[in-house]
Amino acid sequence: MNLSMNEEEKIQNDGLNERAKRADKIIRNPRKYKICAGCESIVAQKINLCPNCHAYRFVESESLVVAQAQELGQREARSVLGSDFE
Repeated sequence: MNLSMNEEEKIQNDGLNERAKRADKIIRNPRKYKICAGCESIVAQKINLCPNCHAYRFVESESLVVAQAQELGQREARSVLGSDFE
């Protein structure tokens, strides 16, 4: 699949915009989230096992959740998810 440079930039910008929206949601309500100690993903507070790396230890500090959301919301995704292997 050959995409023009403009199409690639649009896809990348759409991805960054979506991540920024999710980060904003987390920043507005950090008590509903925690950070996986294994892969540093942000997950819902109710999760007991990280869906990305299957770790079971989490950082629950609201200030660290906000800081992590701010960082992740400003860069493109780097995680490899299980769905990437399908």
